[in-house]
Amino acid sequence: MAGTIQVEIKSIKVGRYMIMNGIACKITKLDFSKPGKHGHAKFRIEGISLTDGTKHIEVMPGHEKVDSPIIDKKSAQVLSVHESVANVMDAETYETFDLKIPEELVGKVHEGDNVLYWIILDDKVLMEVKGG
Repeated sequence: MAGTIQVEIKSIKVGRYMIMNGIACKITKLDFSKPGKHGHAKFRIEGISLTDGTKHIEVMPGHEKVDSPIIDKKSAQVLSVHESVANVMDAETYETFDLKIPEELVGKVHEGDNVLYWIILDDKVLMEVKGG
């Protein structure tokens, strides 16, 4: 999978990022059971999607490796806003494109503002408004 690195499940912590069911998620809860007489430790991981906020849960043995997304953080300037979509221009490449405005930022993004967006698995996600 492009844009990921493999990490051992034992090294994953709450607040870190992991690919769950093909979706980049932030880990919100992590439980593990100790190994039994004939078994392995099991990890139960809960995460929230970085792109749409949906909840995902996975259970897996403690010796497995999982994919962790490589997140590229970039700045852009808002050129125009139409309902819940902002047309932005990247601060480095001057590329223009549309970004969906997350629910918590609707009404806070205005023309001329500088914003922070993340590139996660080829998806561009608006994360924060820095101001104008």
